[in-house]
Amino acid sequence: MNMPFYVAPEQVMKDRADYARKGIARGRALVAVRYDDGIALVAENPSNTLRKISEIYDRIAFAGVGKYNEFDQLRVAGVRAADLKGFQYSRDDVDARSLANNYAQILGQIFTHEMKPMEVEILVAEVGRAPADDQLFHILYDGTVVDERRYSVLGGDAEAIGGRMKETFADGQALPAAVQEATRALSGAERTLLATDLEVAVLSRSGGRRCFRRLSDETVAAALAG
Repeated sequence: MNMPFYVAPEQVMKDRADYARKGIARGRALVAVRYDDGIALVAENPSNTLRKISEIYDRIAFAGVGKYNEFDQLRVAGVRAADLKGFQYSRDDVDARSLANNYAQILGQIFTHEMKPMEVEILVAEVGRAPADDQLFHILYDGTVVDERRYSVLGGDAEAIGGRMKETFADGQALPAAVQEATRALSGAERTLLATDLEVAVLSRSGGRRCFRRLSDETVAAALAG
């Protein structure tokens, strides 16, 4: 009778984490940054059809990096959960914190119990009625939730991009300045990203009930040129 190989739990978790991080690092990064009227989400994404940034509910946006089919499954699950809670209770009861906790439970369960972890990092952002109420929840592949206050960086080369954001971030900046800042952080000194290389959306406090809107290439180009 063959004896099964023993692998220490610590080694199993390390191998899964390394696998997930390598998959995420192969993808292009994304930055979410607060500006004077809400939250701007800027992703390096030349595709016109495969979206990294989407609306979840009235004041809530979802963003993902890594393996597209996996974070899109999570997006769909979030839309359904938000719609169900809004229908059963009230639209005001749907919030980013509860969605982030749901995502954390899903990702943590998969990371711990499945053979292959999800190769994703996701962001749940909610624009508040006042700047102090804005929320950014960064959820990692293992279910860890990070509550970010000023900006959030997801995906490959996040440490270097985050360092560039830390150097240039300023509270209360206008939308064009926020888009420029995020684009410079994504591109670094060696590259130049154009409007067609980016996917940009905002959660705007002044947008009415539904705060999410996408920015066209023309609007992004004007912001980058300003």
